[in-house]
Amino acid sequence: MNKLVLLAVFALGYVLGARAGRKRYEQIRAKAQQLWNDDHVQSAVHGAGEIVGSAADKVGEKAGDVLGKVRSKPKTA
Repeated sequence: MNKLVLLAVFALGYVLGARAGRKRYEQIRAKAQQLWNDDHVQSAVHGAGEIVGSAADKVGEKAGDVLGKVRSKPKTA
């Protein structure tokens, strides 16, 4: 993306955000916090954490297997 376009988009976002003011920011923040604390969202977050943890365990096991194979190969000069 052109740097000038990126700067223009950032400036526009800043101006619009400044116009909304602190009150609107607090409204958005409160709504986001309410959404984050929702039981359905927390259930999805917990489920995703379990999936990621399981995948990380599998990757760790595979990495250990590969490392063991590499270490067991004879060194050649």
